[in-house]
Formats: sequence, C-alpha cells, structure tokens
Amino acid sequence: MALQLKRAEQALRRRLQPLLAEHDITFEHWQVLAALQETPGLRMSDLAEAAVLPPATLTRYVDRLVERALLVRRIDAEDRRIVVIALSQSGETLVARIQAAEDRARPDVSVLP
Repeated sequence: MALQLKRAEQALRRRLQPLLAEHDITFEHWQVLAALQETPGLRMSDLAEAAVLPPATLTRYVDRLVERALLVRRIDAEDRRIVVIALSQSGETLVARIQAAEDRARPDVSVLP
C-alpha cells in the first residue's frame, strides 16, 4: 500500500504542477495551504502534523507564504503567548482554485489498483 500511496502522490503532483508553478508555490506550500483550509487557525506544531511536513522545514514554508500574503499569523484569543496560522483572503481564493484542480484530478489519482 505504501507504494500505491506514493504513486498517487506523484500523480497528483504532476497534475497540479502547472497550476502551482503559475502561482510560484511548491507542492509543500500546497500541503500547508490545504491543511489550513481544512482546519483554520493552527499552531505551528499542529500545522506540521496536519500538513505532514517536518516541523524543522515548516517555518520556512510558512514564512514564504506569509511574505506572499497567502497566510497570516495571529495571536491566539485564549492564550496570547501562542501564535496561530490562518489563510488570508488571498490564500482562501488561491486554495479554492487549486482545490478545484485537485478535485478534477481525483479520478486519475487513485490508490486502488
């Protein structure tokens, strides 16, 4: 099953690459954006887990997306010591576009034989 999952990921990468390149983002950036669309307002440690990315590299991805105004950093309302990450309005617009492309790719990206 691990090999099937990897093949499905590669197929999805190939299908999304032109759109991601058009917006100058990587597949890893997309993982961050998609995770925040699914669960808005995550702490960095939770975001690393949700996006299936190593915490050591996540900060670099988030910094880049914040610079591009696709993400925002906010202070947690319940604990002001905690910073949470969320999609900006521009990020939400981009995620909707990429999500639509991902949905169209779904029939071609399957882990079933």
